[in-house]
Amino acid sequence: MAGVSYRVRGSGPPLVLLPIEHASSQWEPLLPKLAQHYSTITLGGVWLGFVATVATVEARARGGYLETVGRMVDEIGLLPGERVLDVGCGPGTLDRWLAHRTGGANPIVGVDINPYLTREAGALARSEGLDSVIEFREGSAEALPFPNNHFDVSLSFTVIPLVDANQMLAEMVRVTKPGGRIGVIGRGDDRPNIINLPVRAELKAKAEAQRDQDSHNPQGCDDASLYRRFHQVGLNQVKMFPQLAVYTDRTRMQFMQQNQIFPVLTPEQLAEWRIALADAESKGTFFSPNSSTAPWGPSPDNEQ
Repeated sequence: MAGVSYRVRGSGPPLVLLPIEHASSQWEPLLPKLAQHYSTITLGGVWLGFVATVATVEARARGGYLETVGRMVDEIGLLPGERVLDVGCGPGTLDRWLAHRTGGANPIVGVDINPYLTREAGALARSEGLDSVIEFREGSAEALPFPNNHFDVSLSFTVIPLVDANQMLAEMVRVTKPGGRIGVIGRGDDRPNIINLPVRAELKAKAEAQRDQDSHNPQGCDDASLYRRFHQVGLNQVKMFPQLAVYTDRTRMQFMQQNQIFPVLTPEQLAEWRIALADAESKGTFFSPNSSTAPWGPSPDNEQ
C-alpha cells in the first residue's frame, strides 16, 4: 500500500515493527512469540528501513552510479533471450532497471544472502509488473545455488568488497556458460575521492581520504587487484577499466558526511565545510565523483 509492504500475524493489540538495518533475520525469530500476544505488523518496502537509505542500491541507482552500471551493460551487449544473473541483488533495484531497459527480453535471476531483501525485491518487482521477468533467490555469493554453465551473463555490483572476492569470482565463472560474459563493479578505494568544494587544501585532503571501513571484508576487494583476480580465474579479455561515478546532489554526500567526514572534523572545520557546500550548491559547482573498478570479460571457453 503506497509503497509500504506489510505482513500481519497474530491477534490482540497492534504491534508495529520497522525493519532492522542490515539484520538478515529481521524480526523473524521473535514473531511466533509476539504473535501469541499481539496483532504483529511487520513493515517493509522502498520507503522504509535500509532499502530506502542512502547506503543502499535503491538510493544509489540514480545519477552517477546508474550511469556506471549502464556503461557496463552497454559494453556487455545483452542479446534477447540471454539469461542474466545478478549476484548480491539487494532489493533488486538494478534488476528492475535492467528489465525495463531490455523490455523484458531477458530472464533475470537475482540472488542475495539476505532473505529480507529478496522478499522485498520480489514485492517491488511485482509492483512494477516484472515478476514474470525477474526471479529472486536466497543464496551466498560464495556458494551460488545454481548448476554449472547456467547463465549467459553474470553480473555483480559493489558486492565484491563484502565477500571473499576470489571465491565469488570463481563461482560466477562456474555458473556462467563457456563464452558467456561476466561483469563486476567494485569500489576503487585505492584511488582518491574527489569533492569539489571551495575549502582549504588541508581540509579537502582530510575529507577526501575518508573511507567506509564498516563495509569491508578482509577477503573482499575494493582496489585494482580486481583485474589480477579476474586473470586468475581465467577472465583474460577485460573490456572495461576504472570509471568515475559522478554525483551532483546531496544524496550520497549526506551519507559520506554523517558516516565518514563529520566524525573526523573539528568544529571549526565542520563550520567551514558546511559554508562551502552551501556556496558550491548555490553556484552549481558541487560534484562528488568516486572511483569504481568495473571490468567485464568473456567467460573462458573451457568448462570450469
